[in-house]
Amino acid sequence: MGRQRFTPEQIIAKLREVDVIVGRGGTAVEACRQIGIAEQTLYRWRKEYGGLKVDQVRRMKDLERENAQLKKLVADLALDKAILQEASKLTF
Repeated sequence: MGRQRFTPEQIIAKLREVDVIVGRGGTAVEACRQIGIAEQTLYRWRKEYGGLKVDQVRRMKDLERENAQLKKLVADLALDKAILQEASKLTF
């Protein structure tokens, strides 16, 4: 069986399903089995997405993507600066 990737919206929905099952008296293990995820996945998702709403998760993911782009840009600029400094040392 292949590994399935869930979107943040799907993760939030599954976390709500688990909360409903546990609220009815089920255990976390039973809830995980019913929604088709591993127990460790549940705890990882709760750590990352617990208490967030769908729009907040979308915003968080957008900010993470923007942050990654900015980090790449800064790294490229730092490399360009280092190259120029090295070139300027060689010309003198």
